[in-house]
Amino acid sequence: MHAPTADSGDRDDYLVSRPRAWFAFAMTFALMLFDYIDRQVIVSLFPHLKLAWSLSDKQLGALVSIISVVVAVGSLPVALLADRVSRVKSICVMAGIWSLSTIACMFTRNYGQMFAARAMIGVGETGYGSVGAALIASLFPKRLRSMLLGAFFAAAALGSVLGVMLGGVIAARWGWRAAFGAVGVPGLVLALLYLWVPDYKTVALTSSSDPAGKQPSARQFFGHVAAILTQSRTVWWTCLGAALQLIVVSTVWAWLPSFFNRFHGLDPHAAAKQAALIVLCSALGNFVWGFIVDRLAARRPRNKLFVIATLCTVTLAVFLVAFAGVTDARLQLPLIALGGFLMTCSAGPAASIVLDVIHPGVRATGAAVLAVFQNLFGLAVGPFVGGAISDAWGLHVALTVMPAFGLAAAGCFLLAVRHYETELHRVASVQMQVARPAGPATASTSRASA
Repeated sequence: MHAPTADSGDRDDYLVSRPRAWFAFAMTFALMLFDYIDRQVIVSLFPHLKLAWSLSDKQLGALVSIISVVVAVGSLPVALLADRVSRVKSICVMAGIWSLSTIACMFTRNYGQMFAARAMIGVGETGYGSVGAALIASLFPKRLRSMLLGAFFAAAALGSVLGVMLGGVIAARWGWRAAFGAVGVPGLVLALLYLWVPDYKTVALTSSSDPAGKQPSARQFFGHVAAILTQSRTVWWTCLGAALQLIVVSTVWAWLPSFFNRFHGLDPHAAAKQAALIVLCSALGNFVWGFIVDRLAARRPRNKLFVIATLCTVTLAVFLVAFAGVTDARLQLPLIALGGFLMTCSAGPAASIVLDVIHPGVRATGAAVLAVFQNLFGLAVGPFVGGAISDAWGLHVALTVMPAFGLAAAGCFLLAVRHYETELHRVASVQMQVARPAGPATASTSRASA
């Protein structure tokens, strides 16, 4: 099977003007940044919470995992609503909810209240990654998707870095409660500014040959959506592979501050800064691997899957050496940093692969399927299972064992290879238009293919 080319009539252009497309990317990136600042700020506060409320590692891990569970449960309905109504307005509401919930964490007085407030952050974040990714994928040319989505998801890593660092610095000076308030307010401002971001018109799910004016029943509509989402084997194998690799990522992100605190004797503030450097390497890897994958797949799209499968396997090898074979901190830290750089290899390319083969009429919903897998079977698993293993056998064992999920991820990406290029052709001719903006900016009427 040959890859689609420009000669096949498959246009590859911006949906809106370049300045407006890049403004949309900048705003979506900024909100993703604060999404993960709010989500991960608690990681550097683990030592404080453990001391204040006598919590186990499993309980601490649950404060991270609960957000991913809630996001997974709500992603599909929220994204489907955004697909059929407005992506921009939906994002404004989401950002407002998660920011207010983060601020509420500073007023909690026990573990139960903190757990509930963290769950509400998940309610706000439900659907954001999938809706934001769909918006970026639709406004920009396909040739840039892996790179831009890699950069978009790099905001998650950068936000995690800032969350860990800010949490440690603010807690050291003003106490751990102040950290939640300090990171929650900026998201409210960005939520209002997001109304100026351009959106694209809702795309009909039925063909143009359907009788004019005929509206499908609710049952027909949801049946059609389900058929679109379930017919792609590429989507399902890619979603599973992305989730398994995120088990590795979420475990490392959640437990590195505690690892440096317990095994290298660093105080919580210093441990947070050390862990932030590793997460920064992850952010760089997000962008770099997205860029490299786009270049290697320019002539043969299936190369995306081969490359990330290889990188997932290499990540496992690096972490095994780092945690099981090296004890000298001077050697261990560079190896962990290399593993951090490698482990986010699949974030941008996986989203790009899913969005490539999903009908544009349910693009956010298709991305939500990926988000469900990533959050429920990836981000939620790592911190909690890693904490449980740590309680039973020690944190060092947990960080040694958990990267093995990357090998299973590689297998899933290789299984997706057989179907990817065939499914690309199914949506190659679908046309899209820019919608009237939610804010006062004016829209162009440019068109682009899916």
